[in-house]
Amino acid sequence: MDESFGTSLLASLLAAAVTTGGILTIRRFRLWALGNTTYFACFAAGVLLAVSFIHVLPESFAMSAQAPVFLLAGYLLMLLMNRFLTAYVCDRPERSNYALGLVPLLGIALHSFLDGVVYSIGFSVSLFTGALVAFGMVLHEFPEGIVTYALLVRSGLAERRAFLLAFLAAAATTPMGMLLSYPFISRIDEPLLGSMLALSAGALVYVGATHLLPQAQLEPRRYSLVALAAGLAVAIGIVFSKG
Repeated sequence: MDESFGTSLLASLLAAAVTTGGILTIRRFRLWALGNTTYFACFAAGVLLAVSFIHVLPESFAMSAQAPVFLLAGYLLMLLMNRFLTAYVCDRPERSNYALGLVPLLGIALHSFLDGVVYSIGFSVSLFTGALVAFGMVLHEFPEGIVTYALLVRSGLAERRAFLLAFLAAAATTPMGMLLSYPFISRIDEPLLGSMLALSAGALVYVGATHLLPQAQLEPRRYSLVALAAGLAVAIGIVFSKG
């Protein structure tokens, strides 16, 4: 088995397991999970931003002259997808409870599927790049599992059905995205791979700066900035300890 395939698959399965852990945690320890989601989100945001700007982007720029264009495209793609879903929810007040859970569920499923694609890209570049990307991405899966399940329960679904849908959308789609994308990613040349890496970096920056941090600010916690700084420090330490 190709080493990058094995590590990509392992990372995607780990991400699915962490997401499932978030879902199980909010089911059993609801108050604790909701009270600490902000800290997980801030720490994950710090890791994702540091990894993106200090390692992934320079790596992609060195591989492809078109990397800046793909960086912008990756960010805008995630932004537009999020805005579309938000507009769909807001424009249908008569179905607000339904939309509260099921419409964002579609976005979460697509997002998690793309996470799997990002693992394929990262590990196809190098083991170190893939490991760094996976580190930041896996961390954000835990609060994502909590949020997905909470939205479904608030929309009126029974807890068992909410658990099943949250697992399918937020957890199972990640290894699915990795498995479906790897045969294509592993065969492309270095310039195109660098462009794809920049595209994934745009998605990482969006997840960290535009998705996780604003959500954390909606429910501020006393040590949220400490969690963000810790995520930045850990990722920076890993990057500069290479070699």
